[in-house]
Amino acid sequence: MPVVLVTGANRGIGLEFARQYLVDGWRVIATVRDPKRADALRGLPGKAEIHALDVTDFAATARLGEKLRQEPIDVVIANAGVSGPRNMSPREIDADAWGEIFRVNTMAPLALAGAFAEALGRGDQKKAVAISSRLGSIAENNDGGMYVYRSSKAALNAVWRSFALDNPGLIAAVLHPGWVRTDMGGEAAPIAPPESVAGMRRVIAGLARQDSGRFFSYDGTPLPW
Repeated sequence: MPVVLVTGANRGIGLEFARQYLVDGWRVIATVRDPKRADALRGLPGKAEIHALDVTDFAATARLGEKLRQEPIDVVIANAGVSGPRNMSPREIDADAWGEIFRVNTMAPLALAGAFAEALGRGDQKKAVAISSRLGSIAENNDGGMYVYRSSKAALNAVWRSFALDNPGLIAAVLHPGWVRTDMGGEAAPIAPPESVAGMRRVIAGLARQDSGRFFSYDGTPLPW
């Protein structure tokens, strides 16, 4: 039975990843910040293995990695993320708020990858995936604004690329889920979570060694840095 670990699995894209992998017979290891608020996750068909994890608590991430170190994990999906303040401008910078978004969107995924690199090495597929955003692409930034979110995702892309280069035994890639109807994406978003996740799962399933360190959209389109 293949094994996937998903962070932020109590809602939105993370919950949909858990649902689809469970339906397909995978063992799902799901992390949530507060298991008491994970009723939707517990209600999924199949049974996810739920672990409490605040992804910004890097010591807790390391402890969970050590706890599961002997487990062969095929796919790790660093999904947990936040949008952060959208109205920050060059004239009004909140350094603490900006730093917290970097902790969640950039540092936490890398800490997760480091904590589970050994377990991934024991798995058959050996795939580490971070959920990024097209908004993190410098080449495709034609609109400006969104300084905090864009920079945190651009930085995520950079650290994931380095992780891929530093860990040639693994396949590490970043994925853009599209504009998805979630709490973060809002009701106006054109893509439903099942469509986005189904697409990303196809991309993940098709990842090969030559794809490590690359950036893809949920439909498989390569994206520029």
